[in-house]
Amino acid sequence: MSLLRTFAAACCLSLLSASTLAAEPVLPQLKAYETEDSWRQPTTPFRIADNSWYIGTQGLSAVLVKTPQGAVLIDGGMPQAAKMLLARMHELGVEPGDLKWILYSHAHVDHAGPLADVKRATGARVAGNAESAVLLARGGSDDIHFGSDMVFPPVQVDRLLMDGEVVELGSVRFTAHFTPGHTPGSLSWTWDDRRDGKRLRIAYADSLSAPGYQLIGNPRYPHIVDDYRHSFAVVRALPCDVLLTPHPDSSGWTPAATAAPHPKPVSCRAYADSAERKFDAELKKQREAAR
Repeated sequence: MSLLRTFAAACCLSLLSASTLAAEPVLPQLKAYETEDSWRQPTTPFRIADNSWYIGTQGLSAVLVKTPQGAVLIDGGMPQAAKMLLARMHELGVEPGDLKWILYSHAHVDHAGPLADVKRATGARVAGNAESAVLLARGGSDDIHFGSDMVFPPVQVDRLLMDGEVVELGSVRFTAHFTPGHTPGSLSWTWDDRRDGKRLRIAYADSLSAPGYQLIGNPRYPHIVDDYRHSFAVVRALPCDVLLTPHPDSSGWTPAATAAPHPKPVSCRAYADSAERKFDAELKKQREAAR
């Protein structure tokens, strides 16, 4: 029961205290393990750009992009968020049959948790890479770092993507960027939207943290350090007028403050630089311990 708490702390979340939570009821805990309330606290949906909406909780991102040909969901949060996500879509005029694609960042319970239920309720197709597809199909069991302690309802990937491949719906093109490290199948996404009549390049960059990971001599992930180095460079170079991340506070978002949810914007470069400094410090620590 304590593993997910440790995972959350290692991800460096700035969790909100109970006194600051919105009046809307907190989603229930899972029986298998508990999380901090902010991961399960619904927040009022708010507009990121003309067609892009934040519909997640205070501590976990979920993004809905609407087009005339249907909608796309990116990430979902914890497994118990499925009904909330469907309700948020309905509030924004997106009925179950309107959701065409489900995209994701990585195959951990706190981001891919409700995707199977949302897929079942909507008929939407899931797009992702082969590296994540296996872990998603077995519901997160036998994870490289966490074993089978944080499982979720299994979900099937319908379309396998290559690095740089595009998922297109209407006039919106979602480009997949492979950013392995946090998981071998970690994905970041970029697309264009508009705000105030101007083009807005949005990047949804995956987590770059290494929470309790074995970085030296990891038999399950021998090239983990190289993958992180690659991903830091990729994220720095993303087209990035607005940065979103699976944990919103990592990119300066405060979803509870829907009137002004982005008080301290973080650039893609700054996000990657900060993550690499923390990674280097942990790598140095593990190297010294291995001597």
